[in-house]
Amino acid sequence: MPRFIVLEGGADGSFLDIFTSNVAIFVYVIVFALAIIAIAILFVVNESLTSEKIAKIEGGENMFKNMRGGMISPEQVSSKGAKKDSGDRFQKLSLLDKQYPKKENVISTEDLTLEYICRRFRSFASRIAGNPLYYSIDDIRRFVSALGVTKIMILQGMSGTGKTSLPVAWGKFTRVPTTVVPVQPMWKERSDLIGYFNEFTGKFNESMILEKLYEANKTNKIYLIVLDEMNIARVEYYFAEFLSLLELPTVDERILEVTSSISKKDPKELHNGKLILPDNVYFIGTANNDDSTFAISDKVYDRSMVLNLDYRCEPFIGEDDYEPITLSDYTFKALIQKAKKEYALTKRGRSHIKEFDKYIQEVFSITFGNRIRRQIENYVPIYIACGGTEEEALDDILAKKVLRKLESQNPIYIKSKADDLINKMNEIFGKDKMPVSESVIRKLANNG
Repeated sequence: MPRFIVLEGGADGSFLDIFTSNVAIFVYVIVFALAIIAIAILFVVNESLTSEKIAKIEGGENMFKNMRGGMISPEQVSSKGAKKDSGDRFQKLSLLDKQYPKKENVISTEDLTLEYICRRFRSFASRIAGNPLYYSIDDIRRFVSALGVTKIMILQGMSGTGKTSLPVAWGKFTRVPTTVVPVQPMWKERSDLIGYFNEFTGKFNESMILEKLYEANKTNKIYLIVLDEMNIARVEYYFAEFLSLLELPTVDERILEVTSSISKKDPKELHNGKLILPDNVYFIGTANNDDSTFAISDKVYDRSMVLNLDYRCEPFIGEDDYEPITLSDYTFKALIQKAKKEYALTKRGRSHIKEFDKYIQEVFSITFGNRIRRQIENYVPIYIACGGTEEEALDDILAKKVLRKLESQNPIYIKSKADDLINKMNEIFGKDKMPVSESVIRKLANNG
């Protein structure tokens, strides 16, 4: 039997010769070269597209950061993916132009006095359907008086004592809803308050605060803006520009730059991208003092009026006259000016303040400047017009604006001098005439 089997091709030669001929090899080379070229082209195209996408993303992020940080203005930036400005960049503010074609002049309820406003507001709050709010008449007087002294108020105290509810109730009482803005922990600049220009959409992201500031320029109503939990971020950072503007003596000087660019279609009240900070807007911050919040700086405290709500008032039956009122800012300011003329700080009161100032300078090396002196002279007559007395007003404002500065003193030293300080206040102002101040001193001494 044969030991080998030979496979033979066709008559024209071996079967494998077809795949090893010169022609076949040439075809292989051409196909291989084409494949290499195709792969190279796909690789280059893919890399180009990926790089372009990354460049767009990084460019957009950098531009957004720079705009938010104030490093560049919108008109200085150009992006292939950005939409061109259509002109109507402030859609919400433009709607307000249509809602208020001319300035609205609100007529106040007749025969209003500050004392009557306080009593009626207290009754109104206690009769709010479904959510009655109870405040002492002293706290109501302090709230209304503080509005007459400065544009910034701080409501602080224990949770659940009605810090946010008080200004909200005032908005219902005067028929102008209060705007409550929850402060965010990451806030640190003014764009967090008023918004910012979005280069990609060509629109301005208008905040609720900016809307209310713009609306307030078109009417004489009283607007309250509540910065809820204001010290969950650093107030002196995000509110710095407002602190400075509100210090200026006249409204025409309080110019808020909203945007550095200009468009012909911008809202009517925006002049060259700037808006007047209206005099009928009042900022109220609620503050909690715990481990989750920042300490409020002296810069903020000195420019603000403070109302401490440390306890819940017992329920009571309000007066029958408790309906809402119409109160324009013009009327409110007229009542404030009238109070300053009729109930100006007496010579006796000035003498007591001078003597008290001298004592705390000598013993504690602290004093109060011209800003706090002006606040005292303004607060006392307004508080009297609200139904209080000069002694009550002095007790309240000295406790909040002057004795608060003792917190920075050595607690052991404060404790050793507490009784002497109380005795001196009794000597100057009269025995037991300063219960609020005495309570503050006792609290500081006990903490020491």
